[in-house]
Amino acid sequence: MKVLVTGGAGFIGSHVADACIAAGHEVVIVDDLSTGHARNLNPKARFVELDIRDRAAVTELMARERPDALDHHAAQMDVRRSVADPVFDAEINLLGLLNLLEAGRAHGLRHVVFASSGGTVYGERQRIPACEGDPTEPMSPYGVTKLGSELYLHYYAHVYGLRYLALRYGNVYGPRQDPHGEAGVIAIFTGQLLRGEQAVINGSGEQTRDYVFVGDVARANVLALGASVSGPINIGTGIETDVNRLYRLLSDAVGVAVPARHGPAKTGEQSRSVLDPSRARDQLGWEPTVTVADGLARTVAYFRERAGGESSGGAP
Repeated sequence: MKVLVTGGAGFIGSHVADACIAAGHEVVIVDDLSTGHARNLNPKARFVELDIRDRAAVTELMARERPDALDHHAAQMDVRRSVADPVFDAEINLLGLLNLLEAGRAHGLRHVVFASSGGTVYGERQRIPACEGDPTEPMSPYGVTKLGSELYLHYYAHVYGLRYLALRYGNVYGPRQDPHGEAGVIAIFTGQLLRGEQAVINGSGEQTRDYVFVGDVARANVLALGASVSGPINIGTGIETDVNRLYRLLSDAVGVAVPARHGPAKTGEQSRSVLDPSRARDQLGWEPTVTVADGLARTVAYFRERAGGESSGGAP
C-alpha cells in the first residue's frame, strides 16, 4: 500500500512513517519542516517539502503520487496558540485537511487515518474514562478544529465512500518529542532534570492525563490502515497519571532528586483526562504495551543521548 504521511518529520508522524515502512508499505512523507526536523525523516521514504495550505501544490502532489491511504498528522498542535490565533489554527487544521481530501478523492484516495485528540475533543468531563460515544465539548479552538475535522471526514465517508478512522490520542510522549503539544511537559521536565534545574509544576500537580507511548501509537496507525471500520477510536491506556507522579518517575529515570516547586495553576486547565481504549482493542486488536515507567525511561535515554551528541559536536 502506498501511504502518504503528512507531518512525517514531526514527533508522532515520524514514528508512524517508520512503523509503516517496517510493515512493508511504500511511504511518501509530506512536511513543511516548520516544526518537524529533517533528522526525523526515514531514508527509506520519499520526502516532499510542502505546506498543506497550498491547494495547488497539494493537488499536484495527489495527482502525481495517487496514494492508497492518507495518514494525516500535519497540524497546528499548540493549544495555547490556537487560543491566541484561532484563524491560523483553522487554516492549517481545517483548510489543510480539506485541500488533502478534495485532491485525494479526485485521484484515487480510499482510506484516511486521522490524528485526532482525545485530550481536547471531549472537554472537561464528568464521566471518566471518556468513551467514543460520549458528548464532545471541546474548550479550545484546537479541540474544535480536531472535532470539525472528524465531522468533515464523516461527510466525505458518507458522500464519497472514503473510509476513515479518527484516532483520538491520549497524551503521546516518547523519543523525538519536543516541548510543544499536549504532553510537552515530559520533554520540558526531562530537559530540566538533565540540566540539574528545578522544574515548576503548575498548580497542585494533581491534574491527571492518559500518557501513551509513541511506539504504541505508531502501531495503532499501522493497524488502522488495514481496518474495515470507520469513525473515532480512542488510543490511550485507560490509566490516569497525575503530574506529581509523572515528575517522580522522571526523576527516578534521570537518577536525580531535584524537588519541583509549585507555581500558579494554568487558567482553564483540564483537571482530569483519561480514555477508554476498549474499542481499539475490539476493532483494531490494539492494546498499549509500554508502561509509563518504561516509556519515560526510554524517553530519558533518548534525550540523554541527544544531549551527549550535541555537547560533543554531533548533529542536533
